[in-house]
Amino acid sequence: MNVEHKVGLSSTEIAGLWITYINDSMAICISKHFWHHSNDEDVKTIVKKSLDLSEQHVKEIKDIFEQEGFPVPKGFTDEDVDLNAPPLFFDLFPLSYVYGMSRIGLVSYGALTSNVAREDIRAFFTNCVQSTLKLYNESVDVFLSKGIYDRPPMIPYPDHIEFVHQKELFLSKWLERKRPLNVLELTEMFFNIERNYFGLVLLNAFIQVTKDKSIQKYLTDGKELAQRQIRFLNDTLMKEDLMGSIMVNSEVSASTKSPFSDRLIMNLVTMLNTQGVHFIGHALSVSSRVDLANEYLELIKEILKYGKDGADILIDRGWLEEPPHAPDRKALAKI
Repeated sequence: MNVEHKVGLSSTEIAGLWITYINDSMAICISKHFWHHSNDEDVKTIVKKSLDLSEQHVKEIKDIFEQEGFPVPKGFTDEDVDLNAPPLFFDLFPLSYVYGMSRIGLVSYGALTSNVAREDIRAFFTNCVQSTLKLYNESVDVFLSKGIYDRPPMIPYPDHIEFVHQKELFLSKWLERKRPLNVLELTEMFFNIERNYFGLVLLNAFIQVTKDKSIQKYLTDGKELAQRQIRFLNDTLMKEDLMGSIMVNSEVSASTKSPFSDRLIMNLVTMLNTQGVHFIGHALSVSSRVDLANEYLELIKEILKYGKDGADILIDRGWLEEPPHAPDRKALAKI
């Protein structure tokens, strides 16, 4: 006789589903604002696909949690978006948003898929990877069709392979001649510039519509942190006679009425800041030049401090939804 053994959700499976629910419920609010105001049919189509994916993810996770008798997170709802507010961004920024968030999603979903074992949860995150990859490819196609895709720096093709023979030159210490940047370092620098420009657009918009002075100051601090990262990366590229800047237009409208709740804005900014730690950390891991490594280490410390400041605001206002956690055994045992 075959006995079907039902296995509960592991802590990593709960974590993956929980954070995906929170992030996708937030994405629904933002996509609804973009879709409601979009006038470009190509962009509107991409935004609608992004919205549909987020709504599908939220529904599937809710079904899983309810079947498990697990509390469904609050996340974000229609209370966090005001569709009557004027558009906060010009027509092309929603495309940048879908592109940027799908890049983050590919990294996150790939990691989450490798952390889960239960068949249905693996199937869910595998589908997340595949559908997000399709969305990313479609967003890049629209960028290319409109002639607005920023390409990373081009370098001449090498005519032979090389092995490292001069350790001192390869590591390029502070007082020694620095070797040229390699393609691994260039890749991380370009996409971290792009990521910070994306963050700057969001921060400029949120600073413009937020009425809470302490939140406005926090967002302004974030803008200064993003600008510092861009300056460092741009200056390094310029010194190497490489492209030093991504060309962006002002993509924020003149509206001063916020389409999003302060709670959503703060959670979005802190989520993107958390991703910043990941991306700068990855840049650090592939950078062999000591000058780059030292600068990345300093940036990580600043990003972590900024994240802590954001968490303080969220906690003080009761806006930080706590992830599920293990029981406090000492408290239960009254030790």
